[in-house]
Amino acid sequence: MQVNLRENKRIGSRHHEKRRGRRMNSRVPVRLEWDDDSGKRVSAEAHTRVVNPYGCMVVLKHALNLEHRLALINLISNTSNAAIIVWKGNQRPDGWEYGVELVAPEMDFWGLEL
Repeated sequence: MQVNLRENKRIGSRHHEKRRGRRMNSRVPVRLEWDDDSGKRVSAEAHTRVVNPYGCMVVLKHALNLEHRLALINLISNTSNAAIIVWKGNQRPDGWEYGVELVAPEMDFWGLEL
């Protein structure tokens, strides 16, 4: 009987893929903009908790669903990037934890060496 202990199986969702890039705790002021269910543009300011070249973790008072598309604006550099909610964590007193993935990001989007 042969047993493969290190068999790599691809999980159907990117939410379970291995994390890319080095993460850094960093408080960067950002604005998130998205369209609500009625098509109305919503904007909310927040701060990142963690950043990496491909995204960030933010805490936001608004409840958003996974796969929700939005624009993320770095308020320090005034640059924006399309983004998507890829992880929803715990609800905290100051809002929901979200993992936000940048779509085709510039590697210097955060202005940090990552």
